[in-house]
Amino acid sequence: MRASAEKQPDTQPGLGDGLHLALLIEEGRGEWHARRIVRSLEAMGARVTVSSLPHCAFDTGLESGIDIPGFQGRLPDGVFVRSISAGTLEQITFRLGLLHALRESGVRVWNDARAIERCVDKSQTTFLLHKNGIPTPRTRVCETLPHALEYTEGLDRPLVLKPLFGSQGKGIGMIAQQSELPAPETVDQMYYMQDYVPPKDGFYEDWRVLATRHRVVAAMTRRGTTWVTNIHQGGKARVHLPDDDMARISMAAMRAVDADYAGIDLIRSASGELQVLEVNSNPAWRGLQGVADVNIAWAIAEDFLKTVVAHRAALHVPAVAAIS
Repeated sequence: MRASAEKQPDTQPGLGDGLHLALLIEEGRGEWHARRIVRSLEAMGARVTVSSLPHCAFDTGLESGIDIPGFQGRLPDGVFVRSISAGTLEQITFRLGLLHALRESGVRVWNDARAIERCVDKSQTTFLLHKNGIPTPRTRVCETLPHALEYTEGLDRPLVLKPLFGSQGKGIGMIAQQSELPAPETVDQMYYMQDYVPPKDGFYEDWRVLATRHRVVAAMTRRGTTWVTNIHQGGKARVHLPDDDMARISMAAMRAVDADYAGIDLIRSASGELQVLEVNSNPAWRGLQGVADVNIAWAIAEDFLKTVVAHRAALHVPAVAAIS
């Protein structure tokens, strides 16, 4: 069933009263998701300043030590990180450092740098899922071709190769024998090799669950004509109501990476076991919104505000807007 309009629910209209929030997006890009988050936050009473991390700075001439455009050297009441611009290693380190500093300064950041780092690096996500006992396909991540050759000696099952960093199904491939391993320069000397999960009942199908710390917001089934089912790669979506097992494993995966909101990709093995493929800390939901009945941006914004309000109450901190 396709959703009607992204109707604004008549709930929590004054939840954000008195709060001045920062929403961080990719520099120089009009962002469909960000516009809807801003609209929802403002409808709940919050004031929102949209910026990007390349426009922020560390400044020891300020009491806070952090300069975010629109805040005059003060700290925001909360920060929602929609996306981080691409950049050099030094630039990304600096931007994540800003998010770390905001958290250390008592600002509630969604998602904070720790969760982003754990999710953007697929090897960390996979390790944390395994460490927390969450089912995920067997995965080997190693540097250099000799190590990959050693692992695939006498390979008796297909492996999915994924870039360590990446999303939307870009750059993934499959190998059925050792000779198909890609050249090291094409994978930046990193080999992420995950056991291929064959389709159950002959359908190439998986699920994307969008959740916050508070709840599962929405979910969809993705079906493809090949094993790559991502919407950006031609997969077809339809709304899906998660059962208790799907909700449980999704929330457990979020807790494993300590995310505030995330997109969790699930697949079912031939034996029927649910497994987690990935956890995305900056999930897109445009395709999901096209089939979901809930206003996703509103639900995420509402849960973000609830967390910010509770966090500030625990710290007994007055809102920036209230002292401006």
